[in-house]
Amino acid sequence: MPIDFQKSTPLYVQIIEDIKSRIASGVLKEGEQLKSHKLLAEEYDVSLITIKGALSTLIDEGYLYSRVGKGTFVAAPPQVMQTTGINSIGLVLQDVKNPFFSQIAHTVEDTAYNKDYTVLLSNSANQANKEEGQIENFKRMGVKGMIIASLIKEAHAPEVVRSLHEQNFPYVMVSYTSDEDIWYVGSDHKKGAYMGTAHLISLGHAKIGYLNSPRENALGDVRQIGYRKALADYGLEFRSDYVLRTINDDVHKDYGSGVGLANMFHEMDDKPTAFFSYNDLSAIGFIRRVMELGYSVPDDVAIVGFDDIQQAEFAPVPLTTIKQDVERIGQLAIDKLIHRIEGDDEQLIHRTLITPTLVVRDSCGAKKAEVA
Repeated sequence: MPIDFQKSTPLYVQIIEDIKSRIASGVLKEGEQLKSHKLLAEEYDVSLITIKGALSTLIDEGYLYSRVGKGTFVAAPPQVMQTTGINSIGLVLQDVKNPFFSQIAHTVEDTAYNKDYTVLLSNSANQANKEEGQIENFKRMGVKGMIIASLIKEAHAPEVVRSLHEQNFPYVMVSYTSDEDIWYVGSDHKKGAYMGTAHLISLGHAKIGYLNSPRENALGDVRQIGYRKALADYGLEFRSDYVLRTINDDVHKDYGSGVGLANMFHEMDDKPTAFFSYNDLSAIGFIRRVMELGYSVPDDVAIVGFDDIQQAEFAPVPLTTIKQDVERIGQLAIDKLIHRIEGDDEQLIHRTLITPTLVVRDSCGAKKAEVA
């Protein structure tokens, strides 16, 4: 089986492409039953979970179907469903319950409606194996273009987006990617992290730490670059022991990660007097836990977050944070996409970065300093 364990492409994606190729070439024929999950796992030399994820995606895309208690079979060739007469756009989101993505969806829908486009929404519910299937479904439905918030946490665009790019299919990403040639609209994360760190420096802090994201999360790493640049520009030492990393890979556990980071802070002999946090949820969890441990925020430790989610204002100590202009991101993304759909993109730049803003509340100590 053509599975390359050295490639960055996820194993389940490689399996999906291999099965699609075997169906297209006639090796697997309509109505033919696939081997059991266990045998497929042995052939591909992967886990059962990986096999189930790949087959689930292929079922969602219409290449396979399953019969309870009987197995998985090759389906009839997927039919192209054209949205005749409708200027439709596909919106592929990670989680519509997330405040960032729900605002993106609201703005995109409003702007598209005013330009006579209909928005079709799909929610991957934070399941990466559904993402590619949703994108393929939208293509078969005949959408004119897509706005994509990928679940992939790597610095580069996922394979499915790279494929759209090579096909010149109109798309715009609104989740972070470092690729200069990919169509993208998002915050300037380096600059935002720089602003948050510089704000703490302006308040007199010289020992500033960083509450980072899980490993292999490109967004946490790029924000750390901004944090380090601010330290360097102001002549402060970067200390690797001041960078605390979460142990959770599930983005929904960021609050719990912040609690764990507070426990790590408590055990440090030489403690920072302030932290810039990768995101607001980690910062809020951190604040709640350090207060339980007897520390005062911001007197014992100040903190600045990133995102300005709704909970930030109502944290145990209202959180100073870097605010992403989500409405602006949504507007520019849909505008850029429509220009691409209508063939009017010669003057457009691929990559658009929007400068975020600093929102000062109580957690950094600035308001106390003003009173004093």
